[in-house]
Order: sequence, then C-alpha cells, then structure tokens
Amino acid sequence: MITVDEVLTGPEALLAATGNHPYARHALRRDQAARGWRHGGAVGSLLPPGEWSAGGAVGAPGPALDVFAAQRADGALSAGQSINLPRADPAEVSARLPVARLIEWDFLWSTGPPPRQPEQERVVRLTGADRPALAALIEEAFPSTTSRPGDPGIVGWYGIRDGDRLLACGADRSRGDIGFLAGLTVAPGHRGRGLGAALTAGMTCALFDRYDAVALGVYPDNVGAIRLYRRLGFTAAERRTSIRLA
Repeated sequence: MITVDEVLTGPEALLAATGNHPYARHALRRDQAARGWRHGGAVGSLLPPGEWSAGGAVGAPGPALDVFAAQRADGALSAGQSINLPRADPAEVSARLPVARLIEWDFLWSTGPPPRQPEQERVVRLTGADRPALAALIEEAFPSTTSRPGDPGIVGWYGIRDGDRLLACGADRSRGDIGFLAGLTVAPGHRGRGLGAALTAGMTCALFDRYDAVALGVYPDNVGAIRLYRRLGFTAAERRTSIRLA
C-alpha cells in the first residue's frame, strides 16, 4: 500500500499537473474519466478500460514505479495490461513488476511544420479502396509494425503512389490534442530516394492543420530514422519505457 502525495481527478487536472507535457497531451483525452496522482516528482494515471494502455506517467521513473507496483499488488492492474513509464532501468522494473515484455522507445515531437521536402506534395490521404495495396505494402516492407489497416486508434492513412502502386504509407494515430505519426514505411525497392522524408513531411504538414504539435515514436537504435526526424523538426524528446505485465 502506498499513499500518494496528491490524488488527481479528470484529464484537466492531470494535464495541469504535468505542465501540459506533450506526452500527457497525447496519452490523455479531455473527454475521458481518467484518474491519477502526483507522487515524488511523477504524475501518472490509470485510463478507463478499453483504452490503448492501462496507464502511464511522466516525470521521475522511481516514484512512478512505486505507485504502479502498489496498484499491481492491490489488483488495480492485471496481467496482460500495459503501462508506459519515463525511461526506467529494466532491472529495476523487473524487480518491482512482473514483466512479460519491456520496450524502450523515444517520443519525439515538433511544434512547427518541417522544412519543405522534395516530392512531399505526392503525399495523399488514402481511402478504403487503397486497403488491399496498403496491406500488401505493410506485409512486404514492415511486417513487424503495430499499425495495420482496421486497427483501433488509427484515424486514417496517408501514402505516396506511383500510378496504381503504393510506394510508401503511414498511419495517423492522433489522439488527445497531439497529432501522431506511426507505421511509416517505404517499399524496399524504393528506399534511399527521399520518399521517407517526403512522407514524413507531408503527413506532418497535414496534421499541423489540426494540431499545434505533432509527435511520433522511434526505437533508440534506429539511428537513421532519428537523424531524419530531427532534420524535419522533431527535436524535442521524451525517453519512454513500455511494459506489458505478466
């Protein structure tokens, strides 16, 4: 059992406690009944059932782990659910929580449109008629992706075509009041020609029509992608650890 420093009720109180941190703005929707806490330099929450994650936190990882470990012990969190922490030592996480899977990743964001890229005007919003081509491209170019046609949480898809062939695609996974890019990929035979930059820039510009900040996630060992994203203005970063509970 743990006593938190402050109980927070509702997304507005939670967002204010984080200083409107971009990750919190992405994770929380203003219309959901989130409940949370402030504890020892961390602000975290549990999300309603059926959301993309059971909960998450920003700030200091140690106090966040303290709270989530207590919630797991008292049954508020259960096996199979996922939580998202500030970057934490995997050994410390495993010592405190039953971990089925742990992933380290970086949440990058931008607050302004990217520099214009050659051919970004080729980026178009895809429709239902593109679904077979989209599924085929993903299977060929990015079979390990967590973004596929029909997945919950995907607002829409964008792509670059060459005639009837789809050469590149990306998912709009915007939520909260932050635009979010996911599942960006280019057909293997067309890489190295600037299509990844064009796709990212075109999608980012499209999302800036609706949001004041746009974000994406990237694995820290994907050095080439990080270099590209930083060149396109995604220079702010929050290092994250995602856990699926055993």
